[in-house]
Amino acid sequence: MSKGLVKEFDKTVKLNEEAHHALISYWKDNEIYLSFEFWLMVTFLVVPLIILFFKIDKSKLFFLGFYGYSFHMLFAYTDAYGRNMGYWNYPFPIFPILPGLALDTSLIPIIFILVYQYTLNHKKNYYVYTIIVAAIISFGFKPMLVGMGMFRMFKEINYLHLFISYTIVIILAKVIVDVFLWVEKRYKKD
Repeated sequence: MSKGLVKEFDKTVKLNEEAHHALISYWKDNEIYLSFEFWLMVTFLVVPLIILFFKIDKSKLFFLGFYGYSFHMLFAYTDAYGRNMGYWNYPFPIFPILPGLALDTSLIPIIFILVYQYTLNHKKNYYVYTIIVAAIISFGFKPMLVGMGMFRMFKEINYLHLFISYTIVIILAKVIVDVFLWVEKRYKKD
């Protein structure tokens, strides 16, 4: 690798580091941790976890947990991509280096875990129910967050783009689970 290329890469890494320091300074200087919006984000992180603890079907714990983990990872990657590309961000993060933490790791994945559990327990169509929920989140919840100043969208991004990204995550999470179930069934020894 040429020295010029390495220097350019190092410069890019330095810019990324400076951006992170700027977010931390923004968080500290504006005392984000004292705002109503910050504590609402804390609520979005903690309350769904408590609800999940009591509502998850314990007989399907690992199955639903694997689905939730798959959904969470896909959603977190999608969200990180959107933030890194400057498409959206969260002005009131719980931790400045993890702006979407409350929504990425708790609220949104847990909503979909519980919807998936409902579709399993009541023999309903997963795709119909999750796409309805994705529409409610994309066209109802996210606009509410935007109105409250808790979610910002930039460039050409709109709520339809958010809905499409949720739909992709919904499909891929289900495919991942189905592939693992297929492999388990195929190779399970009785």
